[in-house]
Amino acid sequence: MKKRVAIIGATGSVGSAGVEVVKANSDIFETLLLTAHSNEKGLLKAKEILNAKHTILTSKENSHNDIINIINDEQIDIVLFAAAGVSCVKLVYDIVHNGTHIALANKESIVTAGKLIIEEAKNKGVKILPVDSEHSAIFQCLMGQRKQYVSKITLTASGGPFRYRPGDAFEYINISEALKHPNWLMGSKITIDSATMINKGLELIEARYLFDMEPDKLDVIIHPESIVHSYITFTDGSTIAQMGKPDMKTPIAVALGYPERICSLVEPVDMFTQKSLTFLKPDLEKFKCLKIAMDVLQKDSNALMTAMNAANEESVKSFLKGSIAFQDIPYVIEDVLAKADITDAQNILEAEENIIKYQKFAAEIISKQ
Repeated sequence: MKKRVAIIGATGSVGSAGVEVVKANSDIFETLLLTAHSNEKGLLKAKEILNAKHTILTSKENSHNDIINIINDEQIDIVLFAAAGVSCVKLVYDIVHNGTHIALANKESIVTAGKLIIEEAKNKGVKILPVDSEHSAIFQCLMGQRKQYVSKITLTASGGPFRYRPGDAFEYINISEALKHPNWLMGSKITIDSATMINKGLELIEARYLFDMEPDKLDVIIHPESIVHSYITFTDGSTIAQMGKPDMKTPIAVALGYPERICSLVEPVDMFTQKSLTFLKPDLEKFKCLKIAMDVLQKDSNALMTAMNAANEESVKSFLKGSIAFQDIPYVIEDVLAKADITDAQNILEAEENIIKYQKFAAEIISKQ
């Protein structure tokens, strides 16, 4: 019997890769639902490729309820959640609450409501299978291992387009430069997050919840080649790493196929042509956003994580519009955190209210720049 699948955000970079993986494994998957925010042409093309039964544009009214109803009516086995942004938090939570397994690429949902979503997943017996390449790597490295023997989890970061640029030259960074990621083809928001390296800070927080790991056991290292996606050091001194080409189709295949291994369409790394792997310590003075995120992680407050994430999202939007400079992003985040309440949300509605509150704080700060 085929696995019944839905893809939320089927026209973005992750969603499009998901379409390719599902198509390559059409003997395994049956596609019941595809969504896109407003790209109707791309959605219809994806529907044709996968012969999908239902499509929804999430920019339209009642799309949230329509998605949940289809997931229920069609008894969908797993949802590939490829849509980005903090606005997706409630939908992620409701899919988990619905009892449906989820292959998750939306890091914002875990950063802003990780405690609530993970707790609900445990209550419902839902598997949250990570799709971020780093978390997929951790997931794979932990297979068959016991948590008590983990000494350190290290997430690798490409360092983005400015890994070698001096910190005193950050004031000259423009939008086109920040959108030129050297290794990955991604959406504009996540590409800017990679340029500021807050993306890695968000991933540290995501790892804290996905793997129930203490903050002081999580670390980051810059690895420009993006071949090692993360590694784990154990108490006996052993280190296990996951390697692969920088292609999102691999972690998508791992998540959708679990516990089986399926076709990802990605060739393995050729060690003879790769020749070398480089590892560098991140410069936290230069990448101020990463430093902010690491400090928030250590405070272990989901409320502060929500404030940081909302402020960052507003700042990135403003930078992409040309309203603020690249180096203004961390200062907006710091100003919002200074106003933040450290009391965690008790339910998903409170989490949504906090997101809106901190987005408004950030917008007010940006308007005065």
